[in-house]
Amino acid sequence: MSTESQPTGHAPGDEPRNADVSFEPQDIKTGTIYWYLIALGLATVAAAVICVFILRFTTNLAASSEAPPPPSRDALGQDYRNLPPEPRLQGVPGHTNDPQKDLRQKLAADNAANEKFEWIDKNAGIAQIPVKDAMIISGESGMPASSAAPVEKKK
Repeated sequence: MSTESQPTGHAPGDEPRNADVSFEPQDIKTGTIYWYLIALGLATVAAAVICVFILRFTTNLAASSEAPPPPSRDALGQDYRNLPPEPRLQGVPGHTNDPQKDLRQKLAADNAANEKFEWIDKNAGIAQIPVKDAMIISGESGMPASSAAPVEKKK
């Protein structure tokens, strides 16, 4: 490696020059770049304005084609949007019935239906009797035999 200084071809304090490559400030046209940037900005603003109009149009279209709420919501007499969506579970806000009372009423109705005597079809001799009596009768007389043999499962 040499420690001698190499000739630079230019005077000290001057910019370095290469004889094969030249650069002139007129090679880059800054006006063209500025016009391109202005056109790009205008296109961006125009795209944003078009998007706003499309959003407003589709929002109005969706609002005008929305089906009215079902009549059951109108019967509530209050703003249905404050309530949870239907079907509403018992005990949630907006539900007027007491779930425990509903359960007691259902159990009472089921027990009453299981304990009553009535004719289902009097001509055919079909009657409804209480479950306890039906269990006693079926225990004394036995269940009818099955008519078909069980089918074996294939492995």
